[in-house]
Amino acid sequence: MEKIQHSNIRVNGINMHVAQISNSGPPILFLHGFPELWYTWRHQMLHLSAAGYRTIAPDLRGYGGTDAPTSASEYTVFHIVGDLVCLLDALGIDQVFLVAHDWGAIIAWNFCLLRPDRIKALVNMSVVFSPRNPVRKPIESMRKMFGNDYYICRFQPPGEAEEEFARVDTALVIKKFLTSRNPGLLCVPKEVGFGGNPNAKIALPSWLSEEDVDYFANAFKRTGFTGGLNYYRAMDLNWELTAAWTGEQIKVPVKFMVGDLDLTYNTPGVKDYIHKGGFKKHVPFLQELVIMEGVAHFINQEKPQEVSEHIHDFIKKF
Repeated sequence: MEKIQHSNIRVNGINMHVAQISNSGPPILFLHGFPELWYTWRHQMLHLSAAGYRTIAPDLRGYGGTDAPTSASEYTVFHIVGDLVCLLDALGIDQVFLVAHDWGAIIAWNFCLLRPDRIKALVNMSVVFSPRNPVRKPIESMRKMFGNDYYICRFQPPGEAEEEFARVDTALVIKKFLTSRNPGLLCVPKEVGFGGNPNAKIALPSWLSEEDVDYFANAFKRTGFTGGLNYYRAMDLNWELTAAWTGEQIKVPVKFMVGDLDLTYNTPGVKDYIHKGGFKKHVPFLQELVIMEGVAHFINQEKPQEVSEHIHDFIKKF
């Protein structure tokens, strides 16, 4: 970990914290999800830098050491992709291999829609590309399909989820997210709350240490969760702003990976979309599809060696 260098770079009007292992090799840009940080990519950064790549992992807008504007309207995909294009410009990089997971994956799909010229190839994890529904906003669709207790719907009211998270120790919140292996819909009634039982004891799997948990928890204790939640709160605004891209395909080479216990893979309709042609229709340059058996949502942390090798096996072709 001592090989990883940290800096703060001014991009798109905000200060961004960036972790890097610099060398002269081809650059890889890693995008994390919720509730994570650059740190989720620690294993892949070390593995791929040893293979000769320059590895770059920022804390995205709203997370960790990067500035967190207060308004959800400042967390659209245009803001986030804009941050990343400005980061590449600041680093003097024309094109990158893009590797992403969870919300990072959503940002990556949009990066490929908006600026495919900056992406050599994409390795995306957990969240498939969802084409824009031309007639219905995403939150309305989720309420209709999954109900008001669906976690993304519950994340919408400003301050509400934050208040529930604050009822328990931040480290416990992180443990609950990272160790969850329930592939079913994540629905959280208000009477239960996102914090759950403050006295719960959670045994950590072999791939997650107390030190790892503390790294995430200490950051979120300092920043709170609002920055990350604002990505969810900007989903309908994204829908409004991306109307001009309705029907657009992802036109960069793609490898997609997901665990078969991932709640995203088990969301109703997703398996059929992936395996019966829908995904390939919208992502025509999908070259490899990997379903990892017995693996849950946080795939890059749960299976660090395998994921690192999968990334390398794909990007070394280009």
